[in-house]
Amino acid sequence: YYQRQKGARKQQAYKAFHFGIPPRGRDFARLGRGGTCGQGKSSENGTGGTVETLERFQQNQRIIEDFTTRTLEAFPSDFARLLYISSLRDLASGQYHHEGLAAIYPLQAVQEALAYCHEELFAKLLETPLEQQEWDLRACLATLRGDFWGVVARWQELESYRLLLPEGVPAYLHDLFCSNLRALLALMAEEHAICQPVS
Repeated sequence: YYQRQKGARKQQAYKAFHFGIPPRGRDFARLGRGGTCGQGKSSENGTGGTVETLERFQQNQRIIEDFTTRTLEAFPSDFARLLYISSLRDLASGQYHHEGLAAIYPLQAVQEALAYCHEELFAKLLETPLEQQEWDLRACLATLRGDFWGVVARWQELESYRLLLPEGVPAYLHDLFCSNLRALLALMAEEHAICQPVS
């Protein structure tokens, strides 16, 4: 029974992502971002690096599970989740700050796991049909402080959506994401203009 419950909890934790269990979706080891994943201590039989990589993999997996079940599930849409993760990143240093996770896990592991979550949500949204993206974006903007149409206008004017991009996104994905958001915001703005009474 315990194993079934544990398995169900993990599946629930990763439902926010497009790729199932996150490490299998992409090369999880690359999340070291300049670290030494897979290049650590070696044992006499040559398995030391493998053991260290596995331990790091499992630790980051636990952080992702913790973050998705305790934090991300509270948000109504993927854009809202992406906005929240982006808000954890310091724009000057590129580092993510999450006091709850930092109190439990090593800082470097938290950085890697949050960067991974950021990238996975970004990729999931890009592969979502535009019609669904529109609904998702509306649900996100509706939760923000202020008048909905005012928020739409400010996002359109200031291009606030650029802050949602993960670090190191290829240029063509950067352009595609921004193009989608410009189109969706323009569609909403046009809808608002049509609904306005003629003076």
